[in-house]
Amino acid sequence: MDILALEIPAFESTTIGFLVFLVGATATRKSRFLREFSIPEPVSGGLLACVATLALFLLFDIEVSFDLAARDFFLILFFSAIGLNARLSDLREGGVPFLILLGLTVATILLQNGIGMSLAAIFGEPAKLGVLLGSASLIGGHGTAIAWSPEVVAVTAASGAQELGVSVATLGLVAAALVGGPIAKLLVERHDLKPRRPDEPTTLGLSFKEEKTAPVAATDLMHTLLWLNITIMAGFLLGEGIASLGLKLPDFVPCLLMGIVIGNSLPRLLPRVPPLSRTPAMSLISDFALGTFLAMSLMSMQLWALAGLFDLIAVTIMVQMMATIAFVLLILFRVMGRDYRAAVLASGFAGFALGATPTAIANMNAVTKNYGPSPIAFVILPLVSAFFVDLANAAVIQTILGL
Repeated sequence: MDILALEIPAFESTTIGFLVFLVGATATRKSRFLREFSIPEPVSGGLLACVATLALFLLFDIEVSFDLAARDFFLILFFSAIGLNARLSDLREGGVPFLILLGLTVATILLQNGIGMSLAAIFGEPAKLGVLLGSASLIGGHGTAIAWSPEVVAVTAASGAQELGVSVATLGLVAAALVGGPIAKLLVERHDLKPRRPDEPTTLGLSFKEEKTAPVAATDLMHTLLWLNITIMAGFLLGEGIASLGLKLPDFVPCLLMGIVIGNSLPRLLPRVPPLSRTPAMSLISDFALGTFLAMSLMSMQLWALAGLFDLIAVTIMVQMMATIAFVLLILFRVMGRDYRAAVLASGFAGFALGATPTAIANMNAVTKNYGPSPIAFVILPLVSAFFVDLANAAVIQTILGL
């Protein structure tokens, strides 16, 4: 029987993304397990959705694909809000932890590639193919895996390199979304950890209990959206300037940086402007943007595409996941201070080491809703995972392929 390709257009895909998020929110609300282990709501819904598309493929030979043209805007909107929420006091306090986290990230890149090259050799593949079983696909994600696949093919002459990299990145994203919450729960409850300033709003807004009752006026929402749009426009201009110097960054990175600049300078330049950072309106928009992006990302995974390389991919994900969990529990948590912030960073680090920056933020968001705020974690981890990690990862991969 021929495969029927069902392509969902952009507008309908976004609408389905809203529905998937709401399904996940309902599942989380009704499941004590999902709540206790801080599984993000869009992850619950997204995984249910991709299982449903898998069932359509296996039972009815229908291959569902989604047009994700609108998805990346939600990511830009979210990171602009993160920047506007960041305070200079947080940045100053986060200086040393930032440098430590950057060093740990480089160590993780080396660890992942060591594991990947070993597994490639065990399965009879060229050792250098292991970068696609390591940091190129995991800490790098889909984009990095696709970008480096031609280089890997040129060095190893291996066929199906891009499919392998994308498959590892896909299952890594699933693993990343599932392990962060349990890691934080284990650390917080075992060591009886508490946030330093429990009454302070989280970086994304209010605590879980306050979120449902905090009123948001239409003018507050419009005021926040106005400054978010200004931040995004300024971020795009900054991105173009950086690109002209030969350095290409993801669009959300300059938007994050401009958000930090605008969020900290606005109260001084325009003191009569209503508060912008860490307000109920900002919390509402942040959660909406991140939830929609993550729901659309997970619901679009085509699990049936993994079948041809399942053994190698499954073993890779299992070994890399166990190595990541051991690393954050035994090394990262201790080096970062063995406190509540270290536990939140552990959940986020697992999210981006195996998956992507949005997964890391979703993990930390779910944890802080349950246990309390950790503003600095939301500042330093995106700067490492969204910017510096790409430079370090490229250097390590290029070195391995050039050996």
